[in-house]
Amino acid sequence: MIGASSDPAGHGAGRVGSFTVLYDESCPICRTARRWLSGRAQLVPLTFVPAGSATARALFPELDHSATLRDLTVIGDDGAYYAGDAAWFACLWALADYRATAERFSSPRLLPGARRFIAAISAVREQTRSPGPDESAAADYGDQCDDRCH
Repeated sequence: MIGASSDPAGHGAGRVGSFTVLYDESCPICRTARRWLSGRAQLVPLTFVPAGSATARALFPELDHSATLRDLTVIGDDGAYYAGDAAWFACLWALADYRATAERFSSPRLLPGARRFIAAISAVREQTRSPGPDESAAADYGDQCDDRCH
């Protein structure tokens, strides 16, 4: 997907029409990332579904839903799916202003550093998970974010 665009307009590489992003709604980092991604111009539309939810299980019965709670998972309408760092790259690749960034980060030279960064975020995420989304929790990163954060 990343770097394989044959569509001159760059809209979904001519193959992917949309992505479904399974995110951990108990994680303040994931909720913040969801809001940030939702607020950006998208070349490939992103639909967000809480990982492990009844909706996610109904849409994607073949997935290991406990794994989708551990790692960000993205499913393309073409049936391809991405987990972990590939899912983060897919989300960036879907954005109008970040496609080149995703392609750069997935290059052999930058990929090891990008993977380390994503692993560090995942480690922090595990430490900050809450029992459920509480949009009023002042301790959540970005949950109190206003327009200055964008």
